[in-house]
This record gives sequence, structure tokens and C-alpha cells, in this order.
Amino acid sequence: MTISQANNSYVPTSQFRKLVACMVCAFIQTASYFVKNGCPNCDEVIKLRNEPDKVDDCTSSEYEGIITIHEVSESWVAKWQRLDKYVPGIYAVKVSGNLPSEIISELRDAGIMYHARNGSEDQNKETGCG
Repeated sequence: MTISQANNSYVPTSQFRKLVACMVCAFIQTASYFVKNGCPNCDEVIKLRNEPDKVDDCTSSEYEGIITIHEVSESWVAKWQRLDKYVPGIYAVKVSGNLPSEIISELRDAGIMYHARNGSEDQNKETGCG
């Protein structure tokens, strides 16, 4: 991880209560970070940058567990959590919430299989992304 990557992932302790997780990839940051920078893993498709309403729709403040990944390609936890193709950073183990159907359609159109990160097998089956 480069110094600039580490600085982008840094969250001051005063901001911990403002953290949200992306419902697509589980990346954790502040909502203002997502509005300013987009999601480092998903923004190419879901385009959160400069879209505060979309950030509200595609992130959740309700998540369980935190995983910090430094060497993504070498981490068995990253592979187990399906994070091994993502950037180093802070991720949620489970993210509660329902991704809007139009976002799921955008992901499908881009050839990306959406896997709900709430731990529910049923939700994966319902969205056809299992």
C-alpha cells in the first residue's frame, strides 16, 4: 500500500459514528468520502461520486464486523469474504440494507454478479445473483 492509499483510507476517530459501508463491495468510509471520491471498487459502474442521494441508496450505516486488508492478494480472509479483487482498505463483514433494483440491473448490465453482503442466502437467490 502506498502512502497516498493509506491516507485515503484513514478515518479520524471523531468520524467513526459517521461511517457507512458500500452495499455492493462492503468498503467502509464516511458518506462524505463516497460523495467526494466515489467507491474505489464500484464507482466505475454505480457512479457515487457527486451523487449524495445515490450514496444514501447504495451505502448503509448498519453493518457488522470490520476487516482491514493490507495485502489483498495474499489474504485468505479477503478471498473468503470475496474481497480479493478490491483495493486495500476497511471492509464490513456484513452490510444490512437493500440495494435498489436499478443498481442491481446496472451491475448485471456491466457483467458483475451482485452478491448481497448481509449474510442471507435468500437475498442472493431473490436477486438472481447467487
